[in-house]
Amino acid sequence: MGFFEKLKQGLSKTAKTTTARLGGLFASFTGANEEFYEELEETLILADVGAAAAADAVDALREAARRNGYRSGEDIKNALADILTERISSGEADSAAVRLGTMPSVILVVGVNGVGKTTSIGKLAAMYKSQGKRVLLAAGDTFRAAAAEQLSIWAQRADAEIIMHGEGADPASVVFDGCRAAKARGCDILICDTAGRLHNKSNLMSELAKIGRVIDRELPDADRETLLVLDATTGQNGLLQAKSFKDTAEITGIILTKLDGTAKGGIAVAIASELGVPVKLVGVGEGIDDLIPFDPRTFAEALLQ
Repeated sequence: MGFFEKLKQGLSKTAKTTTARLGGLFASFTGANEEFYEELEETLILADVGAAAAADAVDALREAARRNGYRSGEDIKNALADILTERISSGEADSAAVRLGTMPSVILVVGVNGVGKTTSIGKLAAMYKSQGKRVLLAAGDTFRAAAAEQLSIWAQRADAEIIMHGEGADPASVVFDGCRAAKARGCDILICDTAGRLHNKSNLMSELAKIGRVIDRELPDADRETLLVLDATTGQNGLLQAKSFKDTAEITGIILTKLDGTAKGGIAVAIASELGVPVKLVGVGEGIDDLIPFDPRTFAEALLQ
């Protein structure tokens, strides 16, 4: 099953609400008028696109329609898909790509507890293993009971290697051992888990900075991604989490999980347009192969199906 089919299936639980409403709007389109634009903006907000991003997209669509004189619903839907694609892509053609050009490359995974962080790491490992990569996991979330054990189970499922210390160990020391092992074993990718929550922002910033210094010292030339895992079902709360983490860490991309649940999907637009942080991977199911690389155009088309 391709990206569009998986994504469309993932968003199907909301097809009777916002996506159906969008489809009805386009199907009944006979010409642009203010009532159409107001209903479209309201529907995009209901789809979790966010008020600011929805207003921006509709303003751009209004201008495009004035310039091009759209007469069919298909034309105006395609134009909106173009606009959303541009917003999601943050203006960069390859913004959704995960940079893995060095050996090893490093992926640092951050996010609060409960968003699917451990599961996403396991699925990431499985995805890259299926591409013939040698993958090593570093169980750096040493503050949550059983976090390393859960990651170990995913490592077994993905046939990936893992470095883990005891509960309460220094996360930076786990990452240090992971960096050393990745070099020694000739691994292609080192994926590092981090604490899901520390008791205040300064502690989290300090911990992530310490881990960053370890990676800088041990793998100074490695490509590095810091990916924030967000639960799509939390909607605008996910946007608030993203803002908080962006203030704390140098986030390079988003893993958007649980698009197979009650997620409305538009949160991807809000995150990219309001924060300038691209979505790089999406979770569209519970299977080990249901974390897939993000394609902005396909996502926009699925959202407007």
